[in-house]
Amino acid sequence: MNNESNSTKFKILIGVLTALLIGLGVYTVSLYNDSKNTVAGLEKQKSEIETDLEELIVEYDELIKDNELKDKDLIAARERIEVLLDSVKTAEANVALIQRYKIEIGRLKDERKMLFARADSLIQSNRMLAVEIDSAKTMINQTIKVVDSVSQENLAMSETIKKGSVVKAIDLRGEAVIVRSSGKIVDTRRASRADKVRACFTLTPNIIAQKGDRLLFVQVINPKNNLLGDKSTIEFESGVLNYSTSTKVFYEQEELDVCVLVNANEEELIEGRYTINVFDGAQQVASTTMELK
Repeated sequence: MNNESNSTKFKILIGVLTALLIGLGVYTVSLYNDSKNTVAGLEKQKSEIETDLEELIVEYDELIKDNELKDKDLIAARERIEVLLDSVKTAEANVALIQRYKIEIGRLKDERKMLFARADSLIQSNRMLAVEIDSAKTMINQTIKVVDSVSQENLAMSETIKKGSVVKAIDLRGEAVIVRSSGKIVDTRRASRADKVRACFTLTPNIIAQKGDRLLFVQVINPKNNLLGDKSTIEFESGVLNYSTSTKVFYEQEELDVCVLVNANEEELIEGRYTINVFDGAQQVASTTMELK
């Protein structure tokens, strides 16, 4: 009887132990699965955080590159995100870490909104400034064209005035003369009797011409193409002028008669045609010829 009772108790104990082992196994499997799911969930969240950070970096890169912005705050924010991304990639996922990273990403996104809004304002300002600069350049170019046009007109007008200010000489005539000891001057047509050559002409009225002393130059060239007189030279911008003599007259923009005597050596006064030219500065204003026998 006692043996049977002990056997029954043993069987009951074995049953209880078996049940406990089965329960422990089920709990262990369940706990393992829960742990596995938790790790997988943390890894997924970590991957999502990495993706968010990478997208933030791309957004910063596009804004900085497309608009050529050199904003130090934008660049610094992008660098901080890169550092955080490197930290996330090397860290082992856990609940506390994931929570901290999520808070940091939220802060970074808020910072992005603020920085991007400021960048948009800067971009708009730059565009408006670019438009104003283009407009200013256009106005400057137009002004330069107008100034160039006015300058050309002024140069043309100045040249016209310069040409118009030259005093014209009319009625130029040349004649050989004999100078008596008394000072009396007598005309002659014979070269052998002549002492000098006289050139007479009239300066015409010109209200554009400058009043005051005016230096005129006379050339007398004999038939052998030799220059008579002082044979002096004067240099102008347009070249060098060889002349026989010069005379200074006081011109008052009114008609003025002028006569000039040109010295000549005896051997220079020969038969033939002589050429007489009158210059107002470098500008030739009259020319004529005369014949001596």
